This record gives sequence, structure tokens and C-alpha cells, in this order.
Amino acid sequence: MANNQLQAPPSPTVPASKPKESMLPSGLASSGLVGIIAALIVLVAVMAFIAPYFWSVNNLLEVVRQVAAIAILAAGGTFVILTSGIDLSVGSALGVTAMVAIVMANTDAPWFVAVALALLAGGIIGAINGAFIARFALPAFIVTLAALTYLRGFVYVGTGGTTLVPDNVAFSWIGQGQLLGIPVAAFVLLAVYFAGWLLLERTVFGRQVYAIGGNAEAARLSGIPVRRIIFLVYVISGLCSGIAGVIVSARLESAVPDLGTGYELNAIAAIVLGGTSLMGGRGSLLGTLVGALFIAVLSNGMTLLNVQSFYQQIIMGAVILLAVFVDRLRRGSTAQ
Repeated sequence: MANNQLQAPPSPTVPASKPKESMLPSGLASSGLVGIIAALIVLVAVMAFIAPYFWSVNNLLEVVRQVAAIAILAAGGTFVILTSGIDLSVGSALGVTAMVAIVMANTDAPWFVAVALALLAGGIIGAINGAFIARFALPAFIVTLAALTYLRGFVYVGTGGTTLVPDNVAFSWIGQGQLLGIPVAAFVLLAVYFAGWLLLERTVFGRQVYAIGGNAEAARLSGIPVRRIIFLVYVISGLCSGIAGVIVSARLESAVPDLGTGYELNAIAAIVLGGTSLMGGRGSLLGTLVGALFIAVLSNGMTLLNVQSFYQQIIMGAVILLAVFVDRLRRGSTAQ
């Protein structure tokens, strides 16, 4: 009898908490994903009709370059939110990693050294966040909100409050170059999402991520190293911030003190629009990518239509609110 009681907890083994639709190869069984794909198609059609030059090659290439950074931030954030966490520091982390890359470029360091140190900085930022959250059980919202603030301070200190513009940015091809007529940033974006998809859909680690978001206590009782997984998802988020920071600094060939400000909100909006629940345990990277494309097309279309920046902020805020509201409706219908 005692042995049966000790073996009881594994029975709700949480791989079952992973949503059925995310287990399908197409990923299209999710009504939320189908909805955002339909919304994206409608948005593209509307912008093509009302926004001048929307279908021009130069504009479409610019959309791809713009979406890369937000989509990569959102990819890392998806891992975090799937565990029922949150990372508000990704925008400031992007600013720090971009600054590191540009500072190294200013020293004439080889491009791969600048890129490697930027990624290392992102990983360290994620590790610090993860340690406070996983090891010391501090609320993710507070930890990453604090990081958002002090990391921005580091950027201002490191740049002296001015724009850093090196004479030569050896890795500028990452943000500006093209391969077969397609921006290099797009290939980086696809590589990040393919690697993320493999982690989530084809590894034990991915199953554990979904399990923790579904029920962290049941996951712990099932033998899943909850603290380690939570630590690692924040490291992944930090690494994604580093990749995004390299892309943006390469595209701008500079580091600006407020670079990345507000990016965290667009990333979270893309994640939720793509069907990932803020309560964790349900979502997919494919949905996040579609959500990021929706945000990028909307932003680009408003710019082409000469919508003033403060009106754009109002519209983006409304989109974020709508995304959270839709997520609440989804969870309510699932509960029933």
C-alpha cells in the first residue's frame, strides 16, 4: 500500500498537459492559430489596398528586417511564458547586447568575437534572471521588471547617453546583407525558430517546459527538475535577446541608449496573439511567428499611411489588450 501511494503522483504525468494541437505536424488544429493566420491575411490584404508601396520589394524586405528582432525576442519569450513565467527585460537586454557588439566593433575586434560576446552578455542576463526566479523563488514579474530598469541604466552608462557609431561594423552584413535576394536576418530568424521548434517538439526538455506550465507541482512530483528548466528558459530568452541585439545593431551600425525600449511589449503581444496562453502550458512557436508578422505588418502599414507615432502607440496598446482578452476567452472556453 505504501509503495502504491508513493507511486501515485506520476499518474498525472504532465506530457498530457501539452495541447493536442501543438502535437500535430501542421500546428493548424489550434483555433487560435487559425484565427491569427486569417487575421494576418486580412491585414495584408487591407494594407495592400490602402497603403502606398506596401507590395514594393523594398518595403517587403524592410518588413522582414523589422520583424526579425521582435520575432526572435518573442521566440525566447515563448519558452518563458509556456512555463507560466514572464520576461519584461528583453528590450533592455537587447539594448545591452547591441551596445556590447558595437563597443567591440569600435575596438576593431573580429566580427565573430563581437557577436560571441553579445550572445554571452545575453546569456548572462538570462542566467541572472533565471537564478533569482528559479533558485530564490522571486516573482518573475518583479525580477524582470527590475532587470528592465537596471539594464537600461547600464546602456546609458556604457554609451555615455550618446549614440555610439564605430567607423566600421564588420558584422553589419547580418542586419543589412542579402543572400539570394533575401535578408540575412530572415535566415537567422528561421534558424532560431527551427532550433526552438526542435527543442519544444522533439526533446524531453520541450515536454518538460509544457509540463511545468500545465502544472508545476505535478511536474515536480513526476520527477521533472522544475528549477533547472525554469532557469534554462530564461537563459534561452537572454540568448534570443543577444541575437536580436546583434541584428538590430548590425542594421543600424550603431548603439542608441534607448534601443529596444518597448520591444518587450511587442514581443509579448506577438506571443499572445499567436495563441500562447499567459497562464502557461499551451502555445507554439509557429503561432508566435505569425503573431510577430501581424505586429510587423500593422506597424509598417501605419508608417506607410503616415499615422503619427502617438496614435500608433494607442493602436498597439489596443492590440495588446485585445490579445490578452482573447487569451482569457480561450482559457474560459477550454475550462468549460
